[in-house]
Amino acid sequence: SGEDHILDNWARNATLNMVLTDRQRAELHAGIHEYLLSQQGDLFARAAEAMAMADPQSCQQKASGDAAPKASSVPIIEKKWTAVPRLQKKVLELERALSQSARSNLNGGVVSGMPIKDRRMIPRPPCVHTLQSHNGVVTCVAVHPVFTMAVSGGEDATIKVWDHESGEYVRTLRGHTQGVNSVCFTPKTGSHICSSSSDLSIKLWDFATHVCIRTLRGHDHTISDALFIPNLQGSAIKGGGENDFTDCSQLVSASRDYTIKFWDLETGFCVHTSKDHTDWVRCLATKADGSLLASSGSDQAIVVRKTDGDRKKICELRGHEHVVESLAFMTMAAGAQNSNMGATQQKRILEMADYLVSGSRDRSVRMWNAMSGELLKVFKFHENWVRSVILHPSGNFIFSAGDDRSIRVIDLKSDRNLRTIDNAHPHFV
Repeated sequence: SGEDHILDNWARNATLNMVLTDRQRAELHAGIHEYLLSQQGDLFARAAEAMAMADPQSCQQKASGDAAPKASSVPIIEKKWTAVPRLQKKVLELERALSQSARSNLNGGVVSGMPIKDRRMIPRPPCVHTLQSHNGVVTCVAVHPVFTMAVSGGEDATIKVWDHESGEYVRTLRGHTQGVNSVCFTPKTGSHICSSSSDLSIKLWDFATHVCIRTLRGHDHTISDALFIPNLQGSAIKGGGENDFTDCSQLVSASRDYTIKFWDLETGFCVHTSKDHTDWVRCLATKADGSLLASSGSDQAIVVRKTDGDRKKICELRGHEHVVESLAFMTMAAGAQNSNMGATQQKRILEMADYLVSGSRDRSVRMWNAMSGELLKVFKFHENWVRSVILHPSGNFIFSAGDDRSIRVIDLKSDRNLRTIDNAHPHFV
């Protein structure tokens, strides 16, 4: 009959394809038989009967001893079938994690020629703490130069104070009425904070008392960034009591009104306004000794100027093909005075003090000589907008973060992407 012919072909193919063990084959046949019995209709019943005839030993228990499966029960073959996609997904996740781990630990995570202290300043996953308290997007973060403290600003118009060593929330500073776009400590002592906001104000805070001591107004649109400028001569500017700024005499701000303003911290007055940009000025960076200021934004031009006297423009750097989101000079010029460094390293640190790094929506990170205007290097490792850049104090690395949710460590000696931390945040970094 036709059924006998089908069974003969099935048995012949099963003999030729001995992929499964006898036990696995018996379990599979029993599972198929169980599944067919659980289905409604004469055709399924006939198919179950045919299966029992083809392999009576495996199906014997189901055919003779067991009743039909309950409607609420799920046949074992269905459970295994649905488990396969889950296991495949898990395998893919493990493969991605393994690939990320391999990239993150390239060269064993050790950078030759660097002191252990400097190696610890290179990020590696996993994160140490996740700090959560803002009720909106976190727009900016600043780390205290002396203590294990940090502050963050957000679109919820607040500034949060944290202990980044323990991961504990400390307090909230309130005063702005719209989103906070930047926060910054005084560079040497961290005695004060400045914050800029979309409410057209800059606020100065005493970090010891967490009180707003002054509000600066003068811009006509959103204030994107504000920074303290270190004193060139290191002289203290005394305002008396809580207004004592011991390491800074000026503050600079950038705005969507196309201007940059310089403020006297003693009086709170605007002492100079620059109008070199033709569009929204989004970011600022000062050289560690306070002698140079770089600014950029939506006009894609980076303007470098002196911070004293007439604040003369030194050069204009062009090369980015989209909005410039971030600028950074080397974070510690004082590193050149480290007695543990050799003469060659000290010389290199002093040379790199004039180097400027920029990150842009064109997905590139660029390094410039801010005094000569020369473009030194271009890195295109990110897959989306670059939002933030930092030049490592050793002068050997650039850290960058962007809308591809990654943090990257770029090795300046080999010009390669040394480390990638993928999915550093669930959204833009």
